[in-house]
Amino acid sequence: MPIFSGRCYSNVKLAGKTAVVTGCNTGIGKETVLDFYKRGARVIMACRSQEKAEATKVEIEQKCKDLSEKGDLIIEKCDLSSLNSVRQFSKKILDSEAQINILVNNAGVMMCPKGYTEDGFETQFGTNHLAHFLLTMLLIPRIKNSTPARIVTVSSKAHTRYGINFDDLNYEKRQYSAAEAYSQSKLANVLFSRELAAKLKENNIMGINTYSLHPGVIRTELGRHLDEVLFKGSRRMIGFVLYPFMKTPEQGAQTTIYCSVDEKCANETGLYYSDCEVTNPDRKALNDEHAKMLWEKSMELVKLNDYNPFTASDPGITRK
Repeated sequence: MPIFSGRCYSNVKLAGKTAVVTGCNTGIGKETVLDFYKRGARVIMACRSQEKAEATKVEIEQKCKDLSEKGDLIIEKCDLSSLNSVRQFSKKILDSEAQINILVNNAGVMMCPKGYTEDGFETQFGTNHLAHFLLTMLLIPRIKNSTPARIVTVSSKAHTRYGINFDDLNYEKRQYSAAEAYSQSKLANVLFSRELAAKLKENNIMGINTYSLHPGVIRTELGRHLDEVLFKGSRRMIGFVLYPFMKTPEQGAQTTIYCSVDEKCANETGLYYSDCEVTNPDRKALNDEHAKMLWEKSMELVKLNDYNPFTASDPGITRK
């Protein structure tokens, strides 16, 4: 049990609201969905494994069966290691969901062995940043018509450890480091959230707030690759050493929930949070020039060069 763990105490209800949460069949994503569902939200569970998501859906519904004001859970396939899958998911949501009030970019991989996504990007940068960047860009026209709305991106304190190498994002010129690649992707999350807030302001778009956050060190499956990238038994050893300071998934989800629903941060945007409070990210995350460079590079990598999400028209739903 950690010495201090922030908690969201807001009793805000989400009846009539729609939330999209990525990577939510386990861990803090699952706890976030559970909370939103209890508040009455229609929650789109964007998951790679529909089978695992279905098991989670059944578990949550069973746990809340006696609640009278619960919401709805909808499972849609979204594999963040494939930009094509992100595009297909986004189209399906835009075709069917009249509003998106909360977008939680939660899914992530950590400390993976060297590998590449379907589109040829280093696995952690491609999955943790680029896929969520594309998803957000494609959904913004609908989010604009769903205000007040919030876009919450789960980062990590690991963003403080290394910088972003714009000349070698895919580790084609330098030796691969799983820890450095993870840090790079998490720094990208914070820079993206800050620059998104700036872009919304530049385009005079009101009512959409952005947040990035560190959820804490949590007992989840996120460290499943440690034995591969460090040494056999490292996951167990690190878990033993850190156990007194680790949060449960329910505790770890609190800052995500706070940023998504709490009235206290309703007028804040572009900031970074930990334990349900605004905190300063590393100075590398406050580099406006790098935030702009990352934005432009990301638009190029996901092939959105000629697309402006802030002026694009909402296509409207085609089915209910």
